[in-house]
This record gives sequence, C-alpha cells and structure tokens, in this order.
Amino acid sequence: MSVIYILLAVSVVVAIFFFAAFVIAVRKGQYDDSYTPSVRMLFEDEVVKKKTKESSKIITKTD
Repeated sequence: MSVIYILLAVSVVVAIFFFAAFVIAVRKGQYDDSYTPSVRMLFEDEVVKKKTKESSKIITKTD
C-alpha cells in the first residue's frame, strides 16, 4: 500500500514540473505564431475571389 502513496506523490511532482514548464514557455512566447501573419497576406486574394464567385452564384440563382 505504501507503494501507491509513493507513486502518487511522484506523479504529482512530475505533473507540477510539467505544468511549470508549460507556464514558463507560454510566458516566454514559445507558442506565439510569428509565421502565419506574414503568409496570410499571400492567400487573402484567393479567399476574396472564392467569396465573390460564391456570392455571384447566389445572386444569379435568386434572380
């Protein structure tokens, strides 16, 4: 039975360690996305063209 208490204590310590590492990584900006905003402008025109084609199809169907 004492083994369960030891394993429980070790697992709580490991969980706290990983949580602290995660919080530190978030505070340092490890998960900030600096790539997508610079590439988004390259693909905006395609999204706008698709939307205008879809909206023109809807307009012609309702006429």
